[in-house]
Order: sequence, then C-alpha cells, then structure tokens
Amino acid sequence: MSRSPLTLAALATAAIPALAPVDARAVAGPVGTDSAQIVDDAGRVWLITAPQNSAAGAGLDAEAALLERLQAKVGDKALPFTVLEPAGWAPLPEGGRACLYRAPRGRVLNYGQLQPRGNLARALGEAIGKIHELSPKIADDLGLPNYDSEDYRTRCLVELDEAARTGHVPAGLLRRWERALENVALWKFSTVFTHGDLAAEQVLIHEGKVSTVLGWNQACVADPASDLAWLITALPEDVTDTIIESYALTRSEEPDKHLQTRAILAGEFAVARWLLHGARTEDQEVIDDAVQMLRELDSDLEGAQLEVN
Repeated sequence: MSRSPLTLAALATAAIPALAPVDARAVAGPVGTDSAQIVDDAGRVWLITAPQNSAAGAGLDAEAALLERLQAKVGDKALPFTVLEPAGWAPLPEGGRACLYRAPRGRVLNYGQLQPRGNLARALGEAIGKIHELSPKIADDLGLPNYDSEDYRTRCLVELDEAARTGHVPAGLLRRWERALENVALWKFSTVFTHGDLAAEQVLIHEGKVSTVLGWNQACVADPASDLAWLITALPEDVTDTIIESYALTRSEEPDKHLQTRAILAGEFAVARWLLHGARTEDQEVIDDAVQMLRELDSDLEGAQLEVN
C-alpha cells in the first residue's frame, strides 16, 4: 500500500488537529514506508512517515523509542547534533500508526564539502565518534541487536552464504570476502553502539556543522567499521585521514588497527546486502541493480587483496 502526499497531509492533521497543511510533497523515507514533507499555514515544516506493512510499523515504533533516548543525550551534550523528535501520532485504518516530526534544519551532506584538515571533516569524525561512545545498554534496554565481534563475523558469513546461493555474486568477490571473513585476526575488536545505516543522505549540514543525523532504524551494537564504510570507500585518503584522526580523538578507547580495512570490506559487502534485500522482497529492480553493481565492483577489484597488517 502506498500513500500520496495529500493522504499523508491528512494524517498529519490527525496527529496534530491544529495543524493546517498548505503544501505536501513526497520525500524518501525508510524502506517500507511512505514519507512526505508538510508545510503548514504558519510556515513550519514537518515530516510525516507512515509504514506500508506491520514490519515497517514495528521498526517505526522502535526508532521512535530510540529517538526519545537519544534526545536526552542531545540535551546533556553527549551528542553534538540533533535527532528527530516525534511530535504526534496518527492511527492508520489498517492498523499501526504514522509518526509526525518537526523537520530538521540543514541540507544533505555533499562529499565535496569535505576537505583535508577541514573543520567539517573533523566535525563528522567527532559526530561518529560520539555515536560510538553511547552506552550499549541503550540497545539492551530497547531490545536492539547486540553482537560481539565473533557474533558479527558469523552474521556476515551467514549473509555471504545466502548471497552466494543467489548465484549472482562473482567468484572473485566471493573468494575475496571469504578470505577476509575467515581471517580471525581481522575481527578482533570491541563492538560499540552503531547507527547501522550511515550514508550521506542521513547526515544534514547547517552552517558548516553536522546539524542532524537521521535514519536510526538499523541501530545496534556491532562493528564500528560499519559506520565508517560509506566514507572510507567514497573519499580520498587525505580526507578520510582527517575524519579518522578526529574520530580517534573522540573515542575513549583507541580504535583497533584493522578498523579501516573492515570499513573497506563493509563498503563492498553493502552491495551484497542490497542484493539480499532484493531477493528477500522479490524486487527484481533491486536485484538487477545489485547485480550490475557487483559486476562493476568485481571488475574494479580484479586481483586486488585487502591489506591486513
């Protein structure tokens, strides 16, 4: 079931009866949801998200509970950015509920904004470091996944086997990933509270600073490298050096020596997870996209080895 922006605007008024929408437009939201940006007659901007199925609804509720906990961390300065704050809920006819938020300030991060030794690169490293300093107890209290390093490695192996069974993963990539996952030394690290789905579109920038981090529905205790993969695989080394340096200075525990190697691996493996998402949801468009990405990645990495000190 998919909802139009006008339908979502009506749900916004159900969440806050005094709200009078004058404009509504569709925006990207979490997988399995419909989202819209709403402008009211006072010029205020809102974001409403409605689940398309029960699983997405459970995820939306879980994220809202986490956001409530994170709001306290914003208030006591443990986090140097804001998070969305639920402002109201609207029941859905088929069950479940939609959530209305005040829209955050800022624009989506553009990689071109990140420069070697630059203030924004340092701020981004600090922001990720602060996320990883959050107590794992938050995850335990909310029933979020909590992996130790061996659990996480095993999870990756299971996913690799599942991806291999699709028949779409090139043999070269399978060998590369299998060797990395079987190298136990690479997986000696302390797990941390992670965002779980960090990417440029989840990070908003305002006045040269990280203003808001979005999309917490995949949060868990896991490998810190997973939250760095999107940067390590996309940016020049001199920029990532700045980010990692700031990240390390923020952490109370020195990052393990294989952090960046696992981040590279996580960035590559994200394509296999995209394939699995397509296979599980039987979405041929996603499968075709992932297959093309895997072929390109295999070509780019032909003969290359992950560096492990």
